[in-house]
Amino acid sequence: MAILILIATILLPPLGVAAKHGLGGTTLLNVVLTLLGFIPGLIHGLYVNYAR
Repeated sequence: MAILILIATILLPPLGVAAKHGLGGTTLLNVVLTLLGFIPGLIHGLYVNYAR
């Protein structure tokens, strides 16, 4: 399951965050960051899913 979340986070960061944390503030923040630029959304997604 962890590898699928990692792949989802890399391809579409909000999907990976939503899969692990549900639809909430973290996912909303990731959607906004991804809309501002793919790289900020990717960095946030990887940080939220794997650095905490």
